[in-house]
Amino acid sequence: MREQKPPLFDKGNLWCPGCPLGLVWKKIVDVTGPNAIGSIGSSCSGMSAVLHPSPLNIPTIHIGMPGPAAAMTGISVALEILREKGKRPKDEKITVFTVAGDGGTADIGMAALSGAAERNDDGIYICFDNEAYMNTGIQRSSLTPRYSWTTTTLSGKSQFKKNLAMIMAAHRIPYVATATAGYVKDFTGKLKKARDMGPGFKFIHLLGPCPIGWRFPMEMTMEINRLAVETGIWPLYEVEDGVLRVTMEIKERRHVREYLRPQKRFSHLDERTMDNIDRMIEESPLPAFSCKINP
Repeated sequence: MREQKPPLFDKGNLWCPGCPLGLVWKKIVDVTGPNAIGSIGSSCSGMSAVLHPSPLNIPTIHIGMPGPAAAMTGISVALEILREKGKRPKDEKITVFTVAGDGGTADIGMAALSGAAERNDDGIYICFDNEAYMNTGIQRSSLTPRYSWTTTTLSGKSQFKKNLAMIMAAHRIPYVATATAGYVKDFTGKLKKARDMGPGFKFIHLLGPCPIGWRFPMEMTMEINRLAVETGIWPLYEVEDGVLRVTMEIKERRHVREYLRPQKRFSHLDERTMDNIDRMIEESPLPAFSCKINP
């Protein structure tokens, strides 16, 4: 009898109930396939690599927060050197990718990320953004939105969230996209596009609602995902070779309070503040809850 190979993403993981990372990882390995190598930064997303046995049946490197982009560069360069030396087929296609959290991407790992992008090193970098250091205790990051409660911003964060996708687009890399697990076809389509492009740095900024840190019922995860898009908080778009294209038009935008109210991290916001946030979204063609909120 022929031995059946295990699935690329197997059962068993350490993620919290309601966490979208199981779905996200399933789609990542479905798209990248077996000919892939992952550099996984320490984060909630990195829990797939530290568990033994891991649910991931592809080669991965688990690395500290500063280094996932550098590791991706090292893997890509090593493969290219092996091809040049004739030790690997020249026409071989191996997808090299990174999955890392918002803190390890926009804070601790920003130097390596920016360097890899500036050099246009080959690989797909996926930032799983749950808008705080969730794996270490819900501390704020530079991708935590303004007003959000965290364990280090008890009365709400006063600073704006970085518009990370646009920062990466400013590096003039071949491809930048935003995505969310709430719109799976949009995410997988962008991942496939990045996979099928030629060599170069590709970046996907993926919103990942966290029931524990955002303080909403775990059964609402997918609804919160979709509300982020439908209220305009998280526009879905891509920037390909410098050309921006919105990938999901919202015909009738919902008021932002529908997104904010279920999350107890925003329970201190009054109606006036939420109306001001909503007006900012209405006035901006590509809003970032990061910029221009003036209550």
